[in-house]
Amino acid sequence: MNGWYPVFLKEMLQFKRKLLRLGYIFSAMMAPIIYFVTFGLGLGRTVRLTEGTDYLTFLLPGLVAMSSMNNSYSWVASSLNLSRIYFKTFQVLVQSPINPFSIMIGEVLAGMVKGLFASLLIIAIGLVVPSNFSINFIFVITLLLNCFMFASLGVITGMITKSHEDTATYSNFFIMPMAFFSGTFFSIDRIPEFFKPIIYIMPLTYTNILIRKQHIDSETILFFGIVIFYCLVFFIIGSTLMKNYSE
Repeated sequence: MNGWYPVFLKEMLQFKRKLLRLGYIFSAMMAPIIYFVTFGLGLGRTVRLTEGTDYLTFLLPGLVAMSSMNNSYSWVASSLNLSRIYFKTFQVLVQSPINPFSIMIGEVLAGMVKGLFASLLIIAIGLVVPSNFSINFIFVITLLLNCFMFASLGVITGMITKSHEDTATYSNFFIMPMAFFSGTFFSIDRIPEFFKPIIYIMPLTYTNILIRKQHIDSETILFFGIVIFYCLVFFIIGSTLMKNYSE
């Protein structure tokens, strides 16, 4: 039952060593801070959205969603890829008495912690700068689901890639477009209608909508259902890849 814990603990010990390096914290914050300074401080005081929200208040939840996606996904994908192909430690792990489902849980939980850590850095900035940024129950649940979803997707990428360069390729074709076109920096209402079907396939779109919600309504429940569906699909696929692994 607790077979996931050694996997989780191993990742957390590695994560702890990285936290002791000042460069890691700066690297986790660098991209969101650049976006925050460029878009938030550059445009935040002058741009008003059609719904009356100032741009800085709109941007901050999007940066939290994007940061949690990037870090939950990339750390799991890169870690699994390196341990499989270069260090060969994953082969030792799968031959241990720990079952594949427990390995999956341990890797996903570790990815969630890393995603939440990066998100907390952005949240701290959001609570300091002058804006109407706030956190509610919907925000917290959405953030947790988003970390779970993209950590599970990171497992899939880490299991199917054949080289470290492949990991970057998947990120460039799937993660980066989601970061820019799923409502992080501007409302999806501004996107041309012919492009919206593609936008609504991207799971981060629903995270960006939910993380800005202030009240639970029918749309909120529907989008939570969609996010949970993505979570289950990614988790099941990742677990299946773990179970059928042979290399």
